[in-house]
Amino acid sequence: MARIPKELVDHIIQTADIVEVVGDFVQLKRKGQNLWAPCPFHNEKSPSFSVNPAKSLYKCFGCGKAGGVVQFVMDVEGTSYVEALKYLAKKYAIEIQEEEKTPQQQLEQNERDSQFIVSDFAKNHYHRLLLNSEEGMSIGYGYLKERGLNLSTIQTFELGYSLDSWDDLMKAAETAGFDKKYLEKTGLTVIRTDDQGKDTGRRYDRFRGRVMFPIHNISGRVVGFGARTLKRDDKMAKYLNSPESEIYHKSDVLYGLFQARQAIRTQEVCYLVEGYLDVLSLYQGGIKNVVASSGTSLTEGQIRLIKRYSDNVTVLYDGDAAGIKASLRGTDLLLEGGLNVRVVLFPDGDDPDSYIRKVGDQRFTEYIETKSQDFISFKTTLVAREASGDPVKKAEAIRDVLHSIAKVPDAIKRQVFLQQTSATFGIDEQVLITEYNKLVKSPSQQTKPSGQADNRGNYGNGAGSANTGYPPSANPRPAPAPRPMTDEEEAEMLVYGGAEAAESLGTPFTAAPKKAAEEEDIPDMLQVCEREVLRLLVLYAGREIEPEISVAGYLMGQLGEYPLQKPLYAEMWEICRQELLAGRFPDARLLAQNEREDIRQLITDLATERYEISPNWRTKEIYVFNEVDLPQLACDNAVLRLNKVHVQRELDQCLERLRHPLEDAEMFEILGDIKRLKELDNELAALLGTVVARGS
Repeated sequence: MARIPKELVDHIIQTADIVEVVGDFVQLKRKGQNLWAPCPFHNEKSPSFSVNPAKSLYKCFGCGKAGGVVQFVMDVEGTSYVEALKYLAKKYAIEIQEEEKTPQQQLEQNERDSQFIVSDFAKNHYHRLLLNSEEGMSIGYGYLKERGLNLSTIQTFELGYSLDSWDDLMKAAETAGFDKKYLEKTGLTVIRTDDQGKDTGRRYDRFRGRVMFPIHNISGRVVGFGARTLKRDDKMAKYLNSPESEIYHKSDVLYGLFQARQAIRTQEVCYLVEGYLDVLSLYQGGIKNVVASSGTSLTEGQIRLIKRYSDNVTVLYDGDAAGIKASLRGTDLLLEGGLNVRVVLFPDGDDPDSYIRKVGDQRFTEYIETKSQDFISFKTTLVAREASGDPVKKAEAIRDVLHSIAKVPDAIKRQVFLQQTSATFGIDEQVLITEYNKLVKSPSQQTKPSGQADNRGNYGNGAGSANTGYPPSANPRPAPAPRPMTDEEEAEMLVYGGAEAAESLGTPFTAAPKKAAEEEDIPDMLQVCEREVLRLLVLYAGREIEPEISVAGYLMGQLGEYPLQKPLYAEMWEICRQELLAGRFPDARLLAQNEREDIRQLITDLATERYEISPNWRTKEIYVFNEVDLPQLACDNAVLRLNKVHVQRELDQCLERLRHPLEDAEMFEILGDIKRLKELDNELAALLGTVVARGS
C-alpha cells in the first residue's frame, strides 16, 4: 500500500476537529472543559466517555479505549490506520496523492478493506442496472415506483437491482479485476457443494432477479445487502440478506442509520421500524430520523447505536397482533439500555409503509404524535386487555409487566410505572411493590446464616488469648504498634546484632522477611515518578519556564539523556529528545496519532484526566495548585521526587548488602554511603517541603 507522506499525515491530523469527528457517531454534551457521552464501544448507562478538544484526545474511563482523532476512526470503524487517515482526508476535503499500487501491493492490501471495496463495487453495479438496464428499469424500478418511491430516495439509499442471471455479478467483478475470494467472503457469491459438502468448483451469484437494498455502516460504507424477490414463488424466500462476514455483523447494524443520524441528533428522537420499505417511505415523507432492525430481533449492539445519537426512541408497531408480541420482547432491551421508550400502534393490517401511503405525510406525522404513549403504559394496557376475566392470565400479565419495569434503570420512573400498573390492573400498589422486590432481589442481599459472625472491627483473635490466663476483655484494645526504625537504626541493627541493637533503641525487633523484588513498593513509586516527569514533558514541552527556557529544555537539562528506566517511558523520552534536536517541540496531538498502539495509549493516558477543578473553588478564593500557570513548580516537584526515589533505592540496596557477611573495610564503606545518602535524602525532602510550601 502506498505510503502517505508524514507532512500530509500531520496536516490531516491538525485539520481534523475531534469534536466534529466524534460528534458524527455519538451525542456529546459539554461538562466543564471536556465533552461527555455514553461510550460508543461498550454498553453503559452513565457517560464515562470524554473528549478533550484542546488536546484533541478521547478516553473512556469505563472500558479504557483512548486515543486521538485517527485512533477514534480506527476503533469505531474497525479499519486500518491508513484507511482512517483517508476517511478524515475525505471529510475535510484534503487531497491525498498516492503512488499507483503495484499488483503485489494490491494483493497485500488488508483483507477487510478489500471486502469493503468489493461491496462498494457490487452496490454501484446493482444501482447502475436498476437505472440503466432494460430488466432493471421494467422490473426493479417499476416495483419501487409502484411502492411510491421517487428517484431522489432511490439515489439517497443507493437502491439497485440484480439481474435474473446466475453469474452476472461474478463476470462484472472478474472483468474489473477483483479476486473472486472477496466475493465469497462477503457472501456475494455462493460456492456450490456436492452431497458430501465438498467444493465442486462452481460458483453462482447469491442475489438474482431481486431489488437490492445496500446496508451501510454508520460512516456510509456498504457492509451487506438485503434483497427482495419480485417473483411469486412460495418456495423462494421473499427477502434474502447477506451472510455474516468480517465487515457485516447483523447485530451491530441498523438499516438507514447512516442517512438518519443527523436528524436523530437534531430532533432528539429515533423512530424504530422493522423493514426497509418502512424506512424508505417515512424518510421520503419527511420523517428522516427513522431506522430499521431489518426484521431481526433487536440486539444490544443496535441499541448502543441508537443511544449514540439520542436517549429517546419511539417504536412503530405493525397492527398485526402476533408481530406486536414478538416485538415486545425486544423492546425490554431498549428499557434496559437506559432509553426512554414510546410506542405507536397502527390500525390492524397496516404497517408504517402502507399507512403513510394511505393517509399521506402530514396525517401520518399527526398520527404518530397523538398516538404515541410510553411503553410500560402501552404494554400494561395490552396485556390487561388480553387477560381480562382470567385470574391466572392476569397474574402472569402482571409479572410480565413487572419484568419490564425492572429493566428501567431510573428509580423515579420505576415508581411511576408501578403506580400506573396498580391503577390499570386494579391491584394494591404495595402488593405490586412486594412482588417487584421479590423479582429483583439479588443473592448478595440474602441474610447471612445465623451463627456466622461478622468479624470486621474486632481486634486480634476476638476470643481472648490462651496464654494470658485472663478472660477476654469486653472492649479489647489493640497493642501499640512498634515505632518504625530509621535507616540508620536499621543499619546499626544489622551491623551490631538484631535483638541487642533493637533493645538498646527501645524498639521491639521482629526480623520481617524481605519482599521479593517484584513485590517491592519502590519500583512502583519509581514508575509513578517517571510517568509524572514524562507527562510534563509531553504536555508542556514548549511552555516557557523562563525566557528562552522551555519545560522540555529544563527537564532534559535537569535529568540528562537517559533518566527513565521503564522501557516504554525511556523510548518515549528518546522520541521527545530527538524532536528537540530536530528543532521541534514534542506535540502531544501528533504523538497520540503514532502508528504504534502502545505509544498512542500512553500519550492519551498522560493527557487525559477524569476530573476537573470546579470553577467555584476559585470564586471562593480557595487556592488550587495549577501546573499550567506554575510549570517550574510542577517540574521541580517531579524532578525532586524522582531523585528522592533513586536515593531511597540506593539506601535499600546498601541495607540489603549489610545483611550478608562483610569485611570490616567494606562494611564501614557501606555505612559511609548510608550516611551520605541519608543526608542527601533529607536535603531532597527539605527541598520538596519548600516547593510544596511555595504553592500553598
